[in-house]
Amino acid sequence: MFDFHVVGGTVLRTLIDDSRPDIVETVRSAYLTHGDGDSVNPRSYFLRFPDKPDARIIALPAHLGGDYGVSGIKWIASYPGNIERNIPRASATLLLNDYETGYPFACLEASQISSARTAASAVLGAQELAGGTVAEKICLVGAGVIARNIAEFFAARSWSVGRFVVHDRDASYASALTRRVGKLGYRAEQEDSFERAIADADIVVFATTAPEPWVTRTDTFAPGQIVLNISLRDLGPELVAGAQNIVDDIDHCLTAGTSPHLAEQLLGHRDFIDGTLAQVLRGETTPASDRVRIFSPFGLGILDLAVGQRLYRQAMDKGLAVSVPGFFGETQRWS
Repeated sequence: MFDFHVVGGTVLRTLIDDSRPDIVETVRSAYLTHGDGDSVNPRSYFLRFPDKPDARIIALPAHLGGDYGVSGIKWIASYPGNIERNIPRASATLLLNDYETGYPFACLEASQISSARTAASAVLGAQELAGGTVAEKICLVGAGVIARNIAEFFAARSWSVGRFVVHDRDASYASALTRRVGKLGYRAEQEDSFERAIADADIVVFATTAPEPWVTRTDTFAPGQIVLNISLRDLGPELVAGAQNIVDDIDHCLTAGTSPHLAEQLLGHRDFIDGTLAQVLRGETTPASDRVRIFSPFGLGILDLAVGQRLYRQAMDKGLAVSVPGFFGETQRWS
């Protein structure tokens, strides 16, 4: 009961590399458990700084029931300015708690977990909206860590892709990701023009650090195109309002100035939301052919718990978790 272990990022990266297809299935199961109402996923809490308006540290507490029975919290910092220093934007830790006693039993470096569950969610959404794992063209908008992970998860799920096209306002970032995608065995091209990059793409992935909408034309995308709105704030509300909108959780996604939240404020209602990914997984919501299909996953704490618990167990089984003896100073109320 009082064992406590730490799992570092280097170990987690190795475990993730070996288990991406399984992580997608874990995310699928977590979404379905959440859809059944067997979870507690409060709103995220944002710590912001007056002198750093673009930076924030976010707390995501959650509990996931079903086959998981785990509680915990992710504490993730997002500092876009880090990119200028050539260090990752996000850093995070994940604390896992025993559901019966509330005692924490593990602390994991969580930026890897966060990236993995985000990428797994994106690729799962793409598969469900596309009805398979084939695409002639996938466009990656934003050439950072999240986009890299999404490309790796597409490869891990054995997607057949004619070509990837990478667009970023910084040509050096786009070049680096293009090379990385090429090493995954895909044809990859860099495109400096956003309009040319997205033209005729089956799937467009937004993974940027944009703080507000910059893609605002309502005719930007064609009916049937799939848009993975991973960074959540690139798309204008008018564009969102005219699309088929799938989210991971309606209440969570329509907060914090996301594109769907702005659409709700514009329209004064939520009728433009067509369903959740869990409803798509169950066949209760069908992908549209007459509108662009947008998947906007806010990123639920339950996903971090599900993926974190899986990786923790793998680390324990392989002897890669570091024990911290005596972490709890008292283990009895009275001697």
